[in-house]
Amino acid sequence: MSMMQKIIIESSKSTPAIHFDPQAHVLSIQGQSYPENAFKFYEPILKWMDDYLDQLNEATIMKIELMLPYINTSSTKCFMTLLEKLDEAYDQGKNISIYWYYDQENETELECAQEFQEDLTLPFHILPKVTS
Repeated sequence: MSMMQKIIIESSKSTPAIHFDPQAHVLSIQGQSYPENAFKFYEPILKWMDDYLDQLNEATIMKIELMLPYINTSSTKCFMTLLEKLDEAYDQGKNISIYWYYDQENETELECAQEFQEDLTLPFHILPKVTS
């Protein structure tokens, strides 16, 4: 099994921060997502995810943490692709859970999470963000 590289992409005004730690098995995506070209932004992540899932051991617990206050239509499509990959891996016996943290003042954010959740079979937890 080859050691996979970490992915760290800092957030910008229109793209979320993406931190993927293959040793800790945590993918975290946080921030707004409305890049000019969503496919171009997410494509390397999707490719990386394919490689990661291929070598993911069934005994390993993988966690996805999402905080997406705003996500545009083209980003939504890329996200759906990502979540479908995870869902497929889950159906094949991989241990994957999603934790989606939303702002309680933002109803759209909650609805967005619920829409994604509808199409998936893997454990998908929608949790209010704890504000200090």
